[in-house]
Amino acid sequence: MIPVKGYKGQKVAVLGLGRSGLATAAALRAGGAEPLLWDDSPEARAKAAEAGHVLTDLTRAAALDGVACLVTSPGIPHLFPAPHPVIARALDQGIPVDNDIGLFFQSAAGPEWDEMETPPKVVAVTGSNGKSTTTALIHHILAEAGRPTQMAGNIGKGVLSIDPPQDGEVIVLELSSYQTELARALTPDVAVFTNLSPDHLDRHGGTGGYFAAKARLFALGGPDRAVIGVDEIEGRFLAGQLGQGPQDDRVIRVSSGSKLEGFGWSVFARKGFLAEWRKGRQVASIDLRAVKGLSGAHNHQNACAAYAACRSLGLAPKLIEGALHSFAGLPHRSQLVGERDGVRFINDSKATNVDSAAKALQAF
Repeated sequence: MIPVKGYKGQKVAVLGLGRSGLATAAALRAGGAEPLLWDDSPEARAKAAEAGHVLTDLTRAAALDGVACLVTSPGIPHLFPAPHPVIARALDQGIPVDNDIGLFFQSAAGPEWDEMETPPKVVAVTGSNGKSTTTALIHHILAEAGRPTQMAGNIGKGVLSIDPPQDGEVIVLELSSYQTELARALTPDVAVFTNLSPDHLDRHGGTGGYFAAKARLFALGGPDRAVIGVDEIEGRFLAGQLGQGPQDDRVIRVSSGSKLEGFGWSVFARKGFLAEWRKGRQVASIDLRAVKGLSGAHNHQNACAAYAACRSLGLAPKLIEGALHSFAGLPHRSQLVGERDGVRFINDSKATNVDSAAKALQAF
């Protein structure tokens, strides 16, 4: 668990008692805060009460008096199409609104990191499609390389439920637009943007708001390295905004289908081959056609993003290549579930928008 810092002896309201909400409550207590818990669902409240949590009805007019911060779960609207009434009251009263991601970045690092030989690092992955596969693939490569690593966020554990990072560890986070839009602190060492296609538009007030929510991951703290998928105009714009010019290798451009040879650092896949280019020359190549867990152009884009993130952490190309071959893929994402009479049956039920489903179909 990551004890939350900055609220010792203060009241912090927690709205939403799912996985992240309950983990947040425990982390607040561990940091010396007094969490006030509420959920609109009677079932969720009953489950929390059975687990020993004390509930406070945050819908009452005076419930937020004396509260230092309101922490809300990702699924609860805070702006569009309309803020939840409790969040609206917090905004009216000038109470900061945050989420568990913001609390994590506020609390994870401490003086003990200065005593470590290799301070921990955080890799955060966002985008419309491929976030989970890219996150899991980075985590898998690190584990295969013998690097201590934990995976959390929108995949695996809630961020505040992980163990305090140890010397040399890499925390790999998948972050949705719901999470990046609200977090008051976002300071990853390496930030990854996979791609953008229209999704959650009612929640973000349109495509511009959706892209702005993703882009916050790169704007608030300024990552040391930014891995940017540039197959859409939004990615090219973001890469241009972050770099001081095409040769700025703090930005690693990634593509599936386009040659990217004129940049300081790029990783791209064409005709089934991944190529890494640095300062005008190719430094590595991997044949992705034999990697069974990453079939199709969309997964080749994921492989390029994960490769770039791991290279930015100092891993060697050959080590990454070996780990790609042992990656089994994720359930419900272009997952082979059976074959009968020469017909393969694929489970891609995690495709949550048209673009994601189309790219999966194109892989076959």
